[in-house]
Amino acid sequence: MANATTAPTLPSSDRAPVLFISVAFAAVAVAIGAAVSPVQALLFGIGGLLGVTLYHASFGFTGGWRRMVVERRGRAMRVQMLMIGLAALAFIPLLAQGSVGGTVLAGAFAPVGVSVLVGALMFGLGMQLGGGCGSGTLFTVGGGSARMLVTLIFFIVGAVLGTAHLPWWLAQPSLPQVSLGQALGVPLAIAVTLAGLAAVAVVTAFVEKKEHGSLEAVSAPNKPFTERLIRGPWSLVVAALLLAGLNLATLLTAGHPWSVTFGFGLWGAKIAQAAGVPVETWTFWTWPGPAKALGASVLADNTSVMNFGIILGAGLAAGLAGKFAPKAAIPIGSLLAAVVGGILMGYGARLSFGCNIGALFSGIASGSLHGWLWFAAAFAGSCLGIALRPVFGLDGFKK
Repeated sequence: MANATTAPTLPSSDRAPVLFISVAFAAVAVAIGAAVSPVQALLFGIGGLLGVTLYHASFGFTGGWRRMVVERRGRAMRVQMLMIGLAALAFIPLLAQGSVGGTVLAGAFAPVGVSVLVGALMFGLGMQLGGGCGSGTLFTVGGGSARMLVTLIFFIVGAVLGTAHLPWWLAQPSLPQVSLGQALGVPLAIAVTLAGLAAVAVVTAFVEKKEHGSLEAVSAPNKPFTERLIRGPWSLVVAALLLAGLNLATLLTAGHPWSVTFGFGLWGAKIAQAAGVPVETWTFWTWPGPAKALGASVLADNTSVMNFGIILGAGLAAGLAGKFAPKAAIPIGSLLAAVVGGILMGYGARLSFGCNIGALFSGIASGSLHGWLWFAAAFAGSCLGIALRPVFGLDGFKK
């Protein structure tokens, strides 16, 4: 048995996927570095670390929100607020500064309007049917989940559909993008952001205590540190610290915060284009940023290479944990939920300028007002999604 000074060894059944994924990760990193740049390879590596962290901590928004609504347990949501707050402490001052070491920094800002409201509502509903959020879909696919692969495929479909309709949605009533850092100044923007996050945490604690009499106790680790480090599980608080730090690393490396769903739309658009669909004539894909991404290699897109890194990093973590075991059998109701949920998430993310990562985590941490609207609308949609889960044979408002 492993102890505090002896590193655990992997069973022979787990060595093959660990070895294969490790070699694949190294090969892809080298290919990206040679084809694009060392900086792009570094972003791929950051994605890998994100995947390991997400998997080992099972850090997702979908399950945490469902636990809060159904079981009145809010520990996961409080940790999410901690993560966003830690990132905001760094993001808001850095974005006000404008650049670091010659790298121009741009926050996750977006208009505050009908598009965000409707899109986030759709996303929240979809993630409860699909079974994962933006980041959750990636790390569970990396861990070998066939159902979440279905969700990802239709997430991509929905994202492409969203690019076709986004110009119409942007014509609906909206306020311009609002940066709290610019509007209030850095100190007050940080204070307001932290106060808002703290208020959410306090509400979850109040609801949990009212329902259960006390907050959920966190059991002490029953495995040696070395074994937990390699095989997991990692605590949610540790994961929050790491994810905040890795998002900061993304901002300083790429010039923008961590995002997920633009990559899905790009992958789908390239597939559609290869099939003869003239997506390059769609308004969205004629805008400078999307047009440049569509015309270049997918390896040149920051979001895409980080997504690839997350999938492989999660696969490596699953292998190290001895849990990489793809399962193909999916009940028909669950399959339909994955299809519907994936489409809703993809379409909703495009309308609302991101998912739980690009719009909520990176948006609020950047000091963007649209991130707060996204949070409120997505949580409402999540409640609706939980209510609809029994229609597909899934658990809903049932403890």
